[in-house]
Amino acid sequence: MVPVFLKKLLLYSTGHTYSNLSRLFLRLFTGIMFMQFGIRQWTYFDEISHTMVGVLGMSGGATLVLMIIIELVCSTLIILGLLSRLAVLPPLVTMVVAEGVLLKSMDVAPAMLFSTQPGYVPILFIGIFVYMLLAGPGKVSLDYLISLKLLENDSQAQDELDKA
Repeated sequence: MVPVFLKKLLLYSTGHTYSNLSRLFLRLFTGIMFMQFGIRQWTYFDEISHTMVGVLGMSGGATLVLMIIIELVCSTLIILGLLSRLAVLPPLVTMVVAEGVLLKSMDVAPAMLFSTQPGYVPILFIGIFVYMLLAGPGKVSLDYLISLKLLENDSQAQDELDKA
């Protein structure tokens, strides 16, 4: 015989999900984690810029400046849920490039791609950013509030057209 509290827990959790709250948590957690990389790089800019690998024909310093901008601006947008799906694209590309640079510098065999070698952080962020791109920001976001306002304005404009 299954205890009543367990039945309620299992039945309630199957029918009711907290997907919007979950997406808010993931946005906040990921945004803060990604932002701390940008803050750390900004704080230690002089030390890091000398050793930073340049990509796409840029110098190491220019690459670092671009990384800091992406990490700080996009993290802020992700946290706020503003232009969320667009805001995850630059960090996603950045992490793909970072993973490529790490794998090239480490000369890692393909079998080691999913190990605990230093390349696991970009892979982790890539997975999270792909999820955010697919799932969207949820109802607890500025994107949702803006979409409600736009829909309200559209319906008011349609009502005025119908009256005319």
